[in-house]
Amino acid sequence: MDNALASTGLTTQPAPDPHPHETAVHAEHEHVALPQHRHHFETEEQQREAGSFGMWLFLVTEIMFFGGMFFAYLLYRNWYYPAFAAASSQLSVPLGGTNTAILITSGFCMALGVWAAEVRRRKMLVVTLILTTLFGLAFLGIKYDEYHEKYELHHIPGNNFNVSQFVNPAAYGIKEEPLAPDMAQKTQIFFFLYFAMTGMHAVHLIIGIGLLFWLTWRAHRGDFSSGYVAPIENFGLYWHFIDIVWLFLFPLLYLINRHPLH
Repeated sequence: MDNALASTGLTTQPAPDPHPHETAVHAEHEHVALPQHRHHFETEEQQREAGSFGMWLFLVTEIMFFGGMFFAYLLYRNWYYPAFAAASSQLSVPLGGTNTAILITSGFCMALGVWAAEVRRRKMLVVTLILTTLFGLAFLGIKYDEYHEKYELHHIPGNNFNVSQFVNPAAYGIKEEPLAPDMAQKTQIFFFLYFAMTGMHAVHLIIGIGLLFWLTWRAHRGDFSSGYVAPIENFGLYWHFIDIVWLFLFPLLYLINRHPLH
């Protein structure tokens, strides 16, 4: 048949594509498909935006969670200010300030890590993730030292809570105004909120460190060297949230009514 058509000078032409634009888009989608591209997303960009939106939604719920504890703290601080000021004076400002500097530095390292992932610098990404992990572990080490001190002083709320340092501070060499016994008992509320707020912050930090080990292993393997940076970007948001929460906790808990001792 083809030979007969050729002998008459006629040739067959392929039928024109009635939808050339859709065909081109479909071919483009097939071209950009990567191993991490999930089938229920049309494009890689859509998947990235969905992941980012999910992380922001999660952080909003975390803000509401910590916001409830911040509200409770401010309410009780207004009711029992002398007890809160006296209890706050038992916290170490140098240790709290050191931890603040450590977290700020870790946030800077994490920001460098996000940049390294975006420009596909694998070795730099691995180094910055390791540094972020080390700073996080250092923060937890200092926080453990603070918790241990409160345990030794019997400042953990409960049946063994000791208010003698607040009722008779001079006997312990503390230059603070003594509290009445009933007001001294209210220092338990401060320490309950202190352990609740810093404890939940520490839990988030521990989870973050666990994720950092996983991300570091994947970065070393080269998973984020092909332009796939969404996990690093989303984790960076989570880590910066941890930093911001502490930047509120430090002044609220450590710097109440601080004044020079005479």
